[in-house]
Amino acid sequence: MRPRETPIGLQLAHTSKLVSRAFADTLASAGGSIPTWLIVSRLMSEDWRAQQELARAIGIEGPTLTHHLDALEEAGLVVRTRDPDDRRAVRLELTDAGRQKHAELMQAVIAFNRRLRTGLDEADVQELRDVLAKLERNVAPDEPAG
Repeated sequence: MRPRETPIGLQLAHTSKLVSRAFADTLASAGGSIPTWLIVSRLMSEDWRAQQELARAIGIEGPTLTHHLDALEEAGLVVRTRDPDDRRAVRLELTDAGRQKHAELMQAVIAFNRRLRTGLDEADVQELRDVLAKLERNVAPDEPAG
């Protein structure tokens, strides 16, 4: 028996892919990518002593972050220096070019957000956030007993 309507999970997955692809395209047109945006925006907002902390904060594996940081450093957007107090730790900083790239990407993000919210008022956006939070709770693994 086939469902009469598309299952909500499938519709959500499809919508998520479309929105993600459109966001990636928007960032690409501004000379960036989703990983670039995640990294430069985090570096703009906080000091990071350890790459592993940054990797956890943006939800990627350490080696993947290293790969992205290598490219950002090669492009002159990021510098890595050893922490003088802890030689194992690497400090990450944006260069002036990195701050400029952040500003460019920020404009693209703002424009994309405006486009995405077309036809939605604040109440719609809050309701969407609430529904998405409920969906997350519905599929979250149960808390371990104990």
